[in-house]
Amino acid sequence: MSRILIVEDEQRIASFVEKGLRANGFSTTVVGDGETAVDYAVTGGFDLVVLDLGLPDRDGFSVLRSLREAKVTVPVIILTARDSVHDTVAGLEGGADDYMTKPFRFEELLARVRLRLRGPERAPEVTVLRHEDLSLDLRTRRAQLPGQVVDLTAREFALLELFLRHPGQVLAREQILSHVWGYDFDPGSNVVDVYVRALRKKVGAERIDTVRGMGYRMGR
Repeated sequence: MSRILIVEDEQRIASFVEKGLRANGFSTTVVGDGETAVDYAVTGGFDLVVLDLGLPDRDGFSVLRSLREAKVTVPVIILTARDSVHDTVAGLEGGADDYMTKPFRFEELLARVRLRLRGPERAPEVTVLRHEDLSLDLRTRRAQLPGQVVDLTAREFALLELFLRHPGQVLAREQILSHVWGYDFDPGSNVVDVYVRALRKKVGAERIDTVRGMGYRMGR
């Protein structure tokens, strides 16, 4: 049974993650501050760490840095409310294996946990998604067009990733809300339309079609 260290000071989120992971067969330990997280993680008794950045004593970047300087190679998934490209890149370049923003869908977190815990015999993961001349690097959270690098917010990244994983498929607004905004979404919100407009401005309006009365689709 894989052991997961959850480093999260917000009790509601910690409980949500812990219950979900335990229900899926993982052993979990929850700590609410960075010093304790480092003390626990360096013991080598954990297979993966889910790490918040906004901790009360020292931020998650400092915790991550301490672990990597101590040669602790346990996979780390950052789970945070910080959704800027700067923070995402800083986390990944600082040694994190993945970066997720709150609010989130537990199913996505579970998939990423399983991905980081899988055996080395499995096929290598896809790190770049492509459609025509548009590509999305899943590590740096940046899109690439011919001769142009496109910086994305965390929400824009999640939205583009969803489209690129389902090319030609019509995605209903409810599907998009659930995937990108998670369990806190408001079904009556127009946030999907707002973010689709923003994404079109960055990658090209012609790439994302509006399917009237149904939703949106990338490509045909």
